[in-house]
Amino acid sequence: MSDCSDVQEIVAEAEKIDVAEAATEEVCELKQVSADAVEEVRATLIGDRAAAALAATFSVLGDPTRVRLLDALARRELCVCELAELIGSSDSAVSHQLRLLRSLRLVRSRRSGRMIFYTLDDDHIRQLLDQSRRHIEE
Repeated sequence: MSDCSDVQEIVAEAEKIDVAEAATEEVCELKQVSADAVEEVRATLIGDRAAAALAATFSVLGDPTRVRLLDALARRELCVCELAELIGSSDSAVSHQLRLLRSLRLVRSRRSGRMIFYTLDDDHIRQLLDQSRRHIEE
């Protein structure tokens, strides 16, 4: 699964699932809640703010252009015009995407004279990309 058409096919198949039928298959036949299990998980469950920030990160990663930008920046620091050349887009379109990625702390910038260079904000982003790639390639 290496191109956008494969992803679109998977999404199209998922949308064909009968929601009512799937819901009945995914629900316990017997409602029995373990208070211990619920409390154990509740104690370490992600908070509302962190969940919202994580959801925003995954939402941003839902765009193939932004994923390609992050993939390029995982390999080396690049300027806007180099990134635009790599993905076949305009400098202004790439700059707009980078502004969004920077607002979520996925990338950071460095000015050198009249040039602005971008790189991943930290190694966690690289690890997230690597793990995601391994997951889809399995």
